This record gives sequence, C-alpha cells and structure tokens, in this order.
Amino acid sequence: QVQVVESGGGLVQAGGSLRLSCAASGRTFSSYTMSWFRQVPGKEREFVAGMTWRTDYADSLKGRFTISRDNAKNTVYLQMNSLKPEDTAVYYCAARTDLLLLIRSPSNYNYWGQGTQVTVSS
Repeated sequence: QVQVVESGGGLVQAGGSLRLSCAASGRTFSSYTMSWFRQVPGKEREFVAGMTWRTDYADSLKGRFTISRDNAKNTVYLQMNSLKPEDTAVYYCAARTDLLLLIRSPSNYNYWGQGTQVTVSS
C-alpha cells in the first residue's frame, strides 16, 4: 500500500499563489507517476498536472501552475500562481507505482490522497 498525503491548501485572494505538497510512501518513488487533479461539487474530477519522466498540464492551466518533484523526499509539489476564483476546488494528489502513458485519466491511478481545499476569493 502507498500512503498519499496532501498539504498546503487554504484561502487566498485572486492573483495570489499557493504551493501544494504531496508526500507518498514507498521505496521506488522515483518511478511513480504522480499527478494532481481537482474537483468541485457536481463536476467530474479534472486533471491539473502530472509528472513521469516528463510533465503534462491541463491546457487551460499552462503558464500558471508548475508541477515538480523531489525524489529524495518522496514529495511532489504544485506551485499555483495568479490564482483565479475558478481555481477553487478540492485538489487531490494521485499516485501510480509505475510509469503511465495516459496520465490524464483518473481511473489509471490506484492511490489517492484525502484532498486539500483551495479557495480563491475575488
């Protein structure tokens, strides 16, 4: 079993920044596919950004969000800049213990964190 724990959510004004962190357990973290998704009530979970040997971003978020990882700390980060009220959602970290080609589909991940709330006020 892989434990996935997010942190770093909160309330921020529009135009501000937040950095989310996600720690995952396991000895082979460097080979994990790690991604961020977000969800608002009544809508499907939406891909935000993902990382294997390459990074991938939702088209609408390119340039504002940056995913990175520190394999020594078993941690992946999501830096969110120029936040907008429409970025308000619960953000989830997802892990898969091998390298995915189709990283945008939430059904391809077998480990999830509990989610962290991000609220952007106007």
